[in-house]
Amino acid sequence: MIRNPYLLILILLPALVGCSSESPLPRQSSTELAEVDILIHSGQVFDSKSKRLLPMDLAVCGAIICDIYPRGSKQVRAKRLIDAKGKVVSPGFIDPHTHALAELKSHDNNHNLNYLTQGVTTVIVGNDGDGSANIDKLSKQLLSNGIGTHVGMLVGHGAVRQQVMGKAKRMPTTKELNAMESLVEQAMELGALGFSSGLYYVPQNYADTDEVIALAKVAARYHGIYDTHLRDESSFSIGLLSAVDEAIAIAKQANIHLHLAHLKALGVDVWGQSDAVIAKVELAQFQGISISADQYPWLASGTKLHNAVMPKWVMADSQEAFFERLNDPTLYQQLNREITENLRRRGGGKALLITAFKDQQLVGETLEQVAIALGKSEVDAAIELVQRGEVRVASFNMSEQDLENFIVKPWVVTSSDGTDGHPRKYASFPQKYQQYVKQNPLLTLEAFIYQSSTKTAEILGLKNRGQLGVGMFADIIILDTENYRAKADFSHWNRYSTGVDIVLINGQLAIDKQQYTGMLAGEVLRSN
Repeated sequence: MIRNPYLLILILLPALVGCSSESPLPRQSSTELAEVDILIHSGQVFDSKSKRLLPMDLAVCGAIICDIYPRGSKQVRAKRLIDAKGKVVSPGFIDPHTHALAELKSHDNNHNLNYLTQGVTTVIVGNDGDGSANIDKLSKQLLSNGIGTHVGMLVGHGAVRQQVMGKAKRMPTTKELNAMESLVEQAMELGALGFSSGLYYVPQNYADTDEVIALAKVAARYHGIYDTHLRDESSFSIGLLSAVDEAIAIAKQANIHLHLAHLKALGVDVWGQSDAVIAKVELAQFQGISISADQYPWLASGTKLHNAVMPKWVMADSQEAFFERLNDPTLYQQLNREITENLRRRGGGKALLITAFKDQQLVGETLEQVAIALGKSEVDAAIELVQRGEVRVASFNMSEQDLENFIVKPWVVTSSDGTDGHPRKYASFPQKYQQYVKQNPLLTLEAFIYQSSTKTAEILGLKNRGQLGVGMFADIIILDTENYRAKADFSHWNRYSTGVDIVLINGQLAIDKQQYTGMLAGEVLRSN
C-alpha cells in the first residue's frame, strides 16, 4: 500500500489529468467511453465551497476523486456503478475528539465500525492531554494491523508531563520543562496534528499557565493546533469563564490556533454561561485569535468517577498514595466536605449513572442507588467504588439551552468524545442530525455536513480531506437521510447507527449497502 499521498498522485497523474472536470476521462478515441473505478450517480452531492447540495455525478479513480460533473452530462464507463438517487453524497465525517486508539490497536476492533456506521472516516486521538509523543511507533503498529478509519494524532500534555515527572504536584524544573518541550517537538516532527491538554485532569491540573504556553509554542512552530479540555468546565476550581480566558491567553501567547474540546457548561452553577463563553470567544476572534470548538449532542458528559468527584490534591503522586489519603481518618472531614460539594455541582448521586465497571451488577445503577444498597452515604460509596476498580459514569449535568447556544455557532464542529458506556461513542453524528436537523431544526442539513467534515478538516489542517473535489482523496459517504439515525441510548450504548449506505475510505468500499466489507483501508494522517 502506498503511504505517500504525493507519490500516489504522481502515479495516478495520467488518470487525474484525464478525469478532470475540464476534460473527459482518460485519453480516448471518439468512440470510447471514459473509464473509472467507481461512479456515484443520481445523488445530491455536497459542495463545500457553496455549502449546497447539487445534482452531480462523481467519479473515483483509485484513491482519488477524479471527476465531478452535472448529473448525466458525461458518459462514463465504471467498474462499479453506485446509484445514489434520493440520497446525499457527502465527504466522510471527521471526529476531532475520540478515544479510539485502544480499538484501533486491537486485532478485534480495529475496523472502528462504531464510527464507520456513523459516517465517520477519520478519527483524532490523543485528546485531553493523553497523546503519546511516540507517534512513529504507534503509526507503525496501527498500519501493520490495518485500521478501518483514518486516524490523526495529537501529542498530549499529560502524557509528556507524566513521562518526565510522574504525577508530582509541583512545577517542573527548567530541565524537566526542556525535556517536555523536546518530547512535544519529537511528536510534531513525526506528524502530530497538534498539542492537547486536559487541565482538569491529574497531573496536568498541577501545571500553571506558563508551562502550557511553553509547550504550545513548540507545536505552533510546526503549525499545529492547541486542543484543550478546559481547566474548569464548571465551578470546580477557577470557573468556566476564567478557564476560557486562560485558554485564550495561551493561544495568544503561543500564537497558535485554539480548539476548545467538547464545549459545554457543566453543572448547575454555570448553566446559562454559554452566552458569556460565546462572547469571549468571538471577541478574541475579532481581535485576531484563531479559535474553534467541538461539541457532542448529549446533555450527559462521561468520565471516570474519581475524575468526577474526587479532589485533585488527593490523587497526587501514585495510586497507592491516592488510596492512602482516601483511608486516612485525619483527612476524612476534608474529603467528605469536598466530595459532597463536587457531587452537588454535578446534580448529586442521582445524576451519576454507572456505565462501565468490572462489577456488572452495578452497571446501569446511579451512585445514589448504589449508596442505598450499600447502606452508606454517597460520599462513602464513591470512596469505596473508586478503590474497587475503574468506574465510568455518565454525568447528567448540562442544560438544553446552553447546548443549543453552542451548536448553532459556525466555529463549533461535531465530535463524540466516545467512551465505553456512553451512546456518544456509537451515535453522536446521527443523534445531532436527528435532534437538531430533523426534530428541532437549528441546523440545515448542509450546515450539519459542513460542520462534520469540511470545517473540521480545515481546523486540523488536513489537506485533500473533508471535501468532494477533483484531486481530493475519496473519503466519501452516502447517507439515506430518511433512515440516518442513532440506535444507541443510555440503556443500550453500543448499538450501531443506521442509514449510512456507503463508506469509501481512500476509494475503497468499507461499507457497501449498509454492510461492513472487512476492508481496512485507513491511513495515519500526518501534518503536512
